[in-house]
Amino acid sequence: MFKPSDIQKQEDELAKKQKQGENLSFSKKQKKEYEQVKTEKILLEEEKAYRRGIVTVKDIIAPSAMEVKPAFLRLGDKYIRTLFAMEYPRYISVGWFSPIINFSSTLDISMFFVPVEAGVILKQLRNQAGNIEAQLVADAEKGSPRDPLRETALRDVEKLRDDLTQGIEHFFQFSLYITIYANSPKELDQTTEDIESILGAKLVLSKRVLYQAEQGFNSSVPIGDDQLSIPFNMNSSPCASSFPFMSSDLSSDDGILYGINRHNNSLILFDRFSLQNANMVVFATSGAGKSYAIKLEILRSMMFGTDVIVIDPEREYKHLSEAMGGTYIDISLNAEEKVNPFDLPKAFREDVKTGDIIRSAVITVKGLIKLMFGDLTHQEDSLMDRALIETYAKKDITPECDLNKAEIPLLQDLQEVLERMDGAKDLILRLKKYTEGTFSGLLNNYTNIDMNNQLVVFSVRDLEDELKPIAIYVIINYIWSIVRSKTKRRMLIIDEAWWLMQREDSSRFIFALVKRCRKYYLGITTITQDVNDFLISPYGKAIVNNSALQLLLKQSPAAIELVQKTFMLTEGERYLLLESGVGDGIFFAGKKHAAIKIVASYVEDQIITSDPRQLLEIEEAKKELEEEKEAEK
Repeated sequence: MFKPSDIQKQEDELAKKQKQGENLSFSKKQKKEYEQVKTEKILLEEEKAYRRGIVTVKDIIAPSAMEVKPAFLRLGDKYIRTLFAMEYPRYISVGWFSPIINFSSTLDISMFFVPVEAGVILKQLRNQAGNIEAQLVADAEKGSPRDPLRETALRDVEKLRDDLTQGIEHFFQFSLYITIYANSPKELDQTTEDIESILGAKLVLSKRVLYQAEQGFNSSVPIGDDQLSIPFNMNSSPCASSFPFMSSDLSSDDGILYGINRHNNSLILFDRFSLQNANMVVFATSGAGKSYAIKLEILRSMMFGTDVIVIDPEREYKHLSEAMGGTYIDISLNAEEKVNPFDLPKAFREDVKTGDIIRSAVITVKGLIKLMFGDLTHQEDSLMDRALIETYAKKDITPECDLNKAEIPLLQDLQEVLERMDGAKDLILRLKKYTEGTFSGLLNNYTNIDMNNQLVVFSVRDLEDELKPIAIYVIINYIWSIVRSKTKRRMLIIDEAWWLMQREDSSRFIFALVKRCRKYYLGITTITQDVNDFLISPYGKAIVNNSALQLLLKQSPAAIELVQKTFMLTEGERYLLLESGVGDGIFFAGKKHAAIKIVASYVEDQIITSDPRQLLEIEEAKKELEEEKEAEK
């Protein structure tokens, strides 16, 4: 039988015999085998031609050519250069490498971490500390002025020795390589300068690879081979700050969008009611975007069926209320809407005794009286306590009554009770200002407001500064009564909460609400720009500790020390808050936190904006639309 390898040889032999004129004869079997082998040859030739036309993976990824130059590498039509980090500053902030990660050019970045035995480092640090101390002693004996650099170096060495000994820190040899790709030598030089400028701004000294362009490229491709071997000795904390994905991930399946994670551009999606409590504190300077952020949260929370109640000191939420069809209640001396501080819940749980409800109401109203009158003596406090109980009893509100049918007393009834008591003359004189005098239009009326709306805003802008803490206290107490009457998913926003933190009684009242609101499916948000007034109060710190969500936006230099201590911020986070733009800050959710940027769509921005220019444009547009409608009629 003919083999494929013998076909050409047999054909050559046949051709030779035919040329010599010899007669050839084959049997049928030989002819059949010959034809079969010839067919196989044709198939083999065709298969070789087919294989030559197939493109493999290597063909796809391999460049057409590679040229190695002293300062760069040319790979196909790309020009490649590698930079390496050579020296770092004494302090480097968290997220310092983010500008390089987010740089708008094609880069390959490689980080190599090689652990070093602590014993080796401790031995070297001991010798180094000894040398520095000896130099300091020698300088002191010579009468030389103190050297701050050596003293700082000694403190750093001693701290690092302590941390390594206790296992708090570990030591590494850290190598950082950045490989740049460009379409031309000019573009390569420009991109290289941009990268060097960014690193230089962080006080990180970088160098270009010279006569090792190929090794630099090989060190950056994802094969884990450090062919440059240019390490820098570094402990674990700064190593961790260099890692590009160190930001907490606050994305979840449920919740609303609070903003964009500034470290890795991920979405911060969160449901505040999924934590141990739904409370939130917001600290920022004026104009940093705190009201903007909260209005955006309100808008998105309402889409999930959450009821929202807002206490608005500066009428910043009026436009939002009008756009969303909310109820806007103006609390002032001449306004029609009134709230009675003596109100009790209309309905309550059956397991709560009526006597306890009355006792709680008396304590709450007495707190209001202290806001109105200032500090009371022990005798005045006792008289007021007894007078409040008798005021409720005057309307037959006793532990045995039915609260759903009870008639609620007014501030005037308290005055009448005090007039029948000995030693209450001074209390009566101070109370008359609120029942018969200048402030009589605020508290001495029955409640006549409607809370049946998903968004309810209480405005206290038109009140005197002296009355604002009193009005806010009364409003919050009324809201608390509504909340306890019916359990429902709600949010209570207290803007400019520092008004209430100025007095111990009102700050204690807010703290009590923050502690208890979880039982009634309520989340309280306290917003303030006066951080010092809020946090200096012991109840202010307690409110922060009982708030699972915390939002810190731009802070003033005067308040940053207290904020850093309260929230245990790192130096990098401290600088971030000092340098943040509008809507930028740090978002805390439970044990996680991340740098956040508040973002809104165009439609959302038009609804929640606080910019006077935008609001004026919106009002003018409304007037033009109304004029057009009138003209059409």
